[in-house]
Amino acid sequence: QVQLVQSGGGLVQAGDSLRLSCAASGVTFNYYGMAWFRQAPGKEREFVAAVSWSGGDTRYSEFVKGRFTISRDNAKSTVYLQMDALKPEDTAVYYCAARRVWVDTAAYDSLHDYDSWGQGTQVTVSS
Repeated sequence: QVQLVQSGGGLVQAGDSLRLSCAASGVTFNYYGMAWFRQAPGKEREFVAAVSWSGGDTRYSEFVKGRFTISRDNAKSTVYLQMDALKPEDTAVYYCAARRVWVDTAAYDSLHDYDSWGQGTQVTVSS
């Protein structure tokens, strides 16, 4: 099973940018598709973005499309989430996730689709 360690996050103002990182270990990273989810207080964990094992296919939720960018560096076994034009409603704990079998990037937007999870990192956006 892949081990995922997250970094980044913090407190920013509306309109600012942040980049989250998620480093994988214990497996061959480029066998895994990766995703980011988030969970706000009192809400369910929701899909943010996903990227295929090669990095060639990506998918975004409607509420981040055009503002967030998911990418990966297989040489560093790391996936990133670049978050621009942040809004107060983006405030949440963000989680990276990994999935071993990856056929269609558009198919994996449920937390139940993923095998392994990072520890979570808080992102707080003030107005």
